[in-house]
Order: sequence, then structure tokens, then C-alpha cells
Amino acid sequence: MDTHSLQAFLAVADSQSFSLAAESLFLTQPAVSKRIAALEQELDARLFDRLGKRVVLTEAGQTLLPRARHIIQELADSRQLIANLSEEISGTLQMATSHHLGLHRLPDVLRDYSLRYPQVELDIRFTASEIACEAVAAGEKELAVVTLPEVTAEKLNAEKIWDDPLSIMVNKQHPLLRAKNKLEALALYPAILPDPGTVTRRLIEQPLEAQGIQLKVGLETNYLETIRMLVTVGLGWSVLPLTMQTDELSCIKLEEITFKRQLGVVTHKNRTLSRAAQAFIQILVSFKT
Repeated sequence: MDTHSLQAFLAVADSQSFSLAAESLFLTQPAVSKRIAALEQELDARLFDRLGKRVVLTEAGQTLLPRARHIIQELADSRQLIANLSEEISGTLQMATSHHLGLHRLPDVLRDYSLRYPQVELDIRFTASEIACEAVAAGEKELAVVTLPEVTAEKLNAEKIWDDPLSIMVNKQHPLLRAKNKLEALALYPAILPDPGTVTRRLIEQPLEAQGIQLKVGLETNYLETIRMLVTVGLGWSVLPLTMQTDELSCIKLEEITFKRQLGVVTHKNRTLSRAAQAFIQILVSFKT
């Protein structure tokens, strides 16, 4: 079975579009269609239905999908094992990380890595930590540097690199600073928080809800730098990493509650890491605190 046809099949299945699949593979749309047609002819089964502008998998396509992913991953692992026989660290390191970590934790790591291994091409996807973990689990990325999940998926390994203490933050004029009972007062003013479903959002909500505090959420965004800006201009309060405090922000400490999260690296248990990935993790661990 032609692996190029399988790659085209996966690209169309993931994007639900022949044109988008062609762009991702740097091919023309007719070339992608030709590869899919050849695969359908070989399997004697229709793999996609075209419903207007949308492309959906048939029952045969759905059956093939996980097996095609497995075949492509096995080939990639085989190439990686052979490449690892070489002493030179080169190739492409496919990784994912959050915008916050990319700005505040990884600059020194990336600088050190690029100086030591200039032959490695970095392919970095900046996204939410949860999506980054999913990309590693799906085999799309070799590793992810993220806010570690509370429960690690069975197929993943997670190693803590940094503790990341958090604190309630407000601007210098916020009325919370003058409240006698600051814990109860939190419910009176709008909070600016990460999106629901994120690890950080849960780490903020759970201890507050355990104290009977029902949050009044004003704005939501996954970009902590944006949250800090909104808090700085007085649009609400939030819980942010202590590393993000500025002279314009005050921390509110509560005796009843502490907020903290862990940052680290996530890899797939069954994936053979490239020498480039192994070297990156070695440098990352050297920054461990």
C-alpha cells in the first residue's frame, strides 16, 4: 500500500477538505484526488462522501482511519530509530507549547538549544496546553511543554519542570484591596479567567468553590498576557502566575486558599523520541526548579 496515498487520506480526513489537504501536503488538489482514487481502487471501497463543500468519511473510511495512522506512525518511528544511530543531532523537532510558556519559560531553553544544535529545525505549535497534550497523544508532536494536567492520560508521560505558584491580582485602585473579608468579596466583582475546561481554570475554581465562593465571571480568554492587561486597566480581578506581577498590580493573599500549578514536559509512552527531542528534554531538565 502506497504510504503517499495513506498520507493524503489522513490529510483529507483531518481537514475534511481536499483543497486544505492539498495545501498541507504542498500538492495540487488533483494530485490529492488522484492518490485517494488510487487508494479507493486498491481497497475496492469508497472512503469519502462529498456533501456539498464538506467531505466526510464513509464507514470504510472510518475503519481505515486508525490503521492508517498506525502505519504512518510506525514508519516514522522506524525512520527515527535509524536516524538515532547517527551521532549528529539534526532533523526537525516537532513540539507544542502554550503562548505563556513560550514567552516566560522557554526563551532561555530555546536559546541554549539552538546554540548547541544549530542543525535542528524547530517546528513549534503555540496552542492551549490541553490541545498540545492531545497533539502528543495523537502522534502529531514529539513533545509538549505545558501546564501539566491534573490526571495524565494513560498513553502519556509527564515530568514536572517548574512549580508555578499563582496569586489573586488586582490593579492598585481595585476595591478588593479595601474589603475586610476579601474571600467573600471576590464574589462581588467580575473575574477575568481562562476558558472553561482548561487546567488553570479548574485550579482556580475548585479551591474557591470549596469555600462556597460563586464566581462572577466577566471575561474569558486563554491568553494570560491579555488577562493581565485587562486586570491592569481595572476591568476585574484574576489569578495569575506570580512571575507575571508588575508594579501596577497588587497581590491578594488568602489564608484559606493557595493556588498553584505545575509546568512540565509531556511525551508519548510508546513513541521513540528523536535525538533532537532527547537533547531538548535534557536541556529543559537542566532548568528544573
